[in-house]
Amino acid sequence: MRSTISSGYTRLPKAHKISAAVVTAAAGAAVALAAVPATAADTHTLKTVAQNAGSFGETQQAEIAQQTDAAIAQAKTTAAAATKSAADKAAADAKAKADAKAKADAKAKADQERANRSTERKALKPAAPAAKPAAPAPKAYADNLDGWIKESMDILRAKGIPASYDGIKRNVMRESTGNPRAINDWDVNAVNGVPSKGLLQIIDPTFKAYHVEGTSWDIYDPVANITASCAYAADKYGSMDNVNSAY
Repeated sequence: MRSTISSGYTRLPKAHKISAAVVTAAAGAAVALAAVPATAADTHTLKTVAQNAGSFGETQQAEIAQQTDAAIAQAKTTAAAATKSAADKAAADAKAKADAKAKADAKAKADQERANRSTERKALKPAAPAAKPAAPAPKAYADNLDGWIKESMDILRAKGIPASYDGIKRNVMRESTGNPRAINDWDVNAVNGVPSKGLLQIIDPTFKAYHVEGTSWDIYDPVANITASCAYAADKYGSMDNVNSAY
């Protein structure tokens, strides 16, 4: 069984053990030569052993040195390869980051150019036409003789039919005293079955013949009655202003 007790000394490598053994053998030979008288042949033999032992030790030292140099060279080569690999990785990472940044910058530039073109297109679009002004509110007229005459005159003016406020009012007061529901049931027209009606006492056939577009077809409507009567008077007498009696 091998002892496991440590001697306190560092164990020598195999090569060193061999060198040490050779040296010890040479030394032992030298001691023996010194202690025992020897013949010339013995002396020659011991010298040869000592020389061979020294030569063997030198050979082992040379091999150890070569192995050490080879290990150092291998370590340097490995370190250089590791350094180059790290440098290559760092360069690849830097290139990848640069490429990613360039791609992001190009995308941002393209997006900005698209936004600018969109803004330019919007700017080139013709402006929307201005809103049409609101139609004026219908003119309001009083619901009395004054309002009826004024509304009728606006219609007559638009149609190019002559008449004046005073001429209309004068004939209205003579014919009906301003009553839009007035009806004559005693004159010749009444006898013939077509009594005169309304503000200006017009008969149905005449009202229908001279009805003015845009007014009511009701003969009792004050504006329609005045307008149709003025159209008839303008045709027969030149204007309602020229009528001074029954017409």
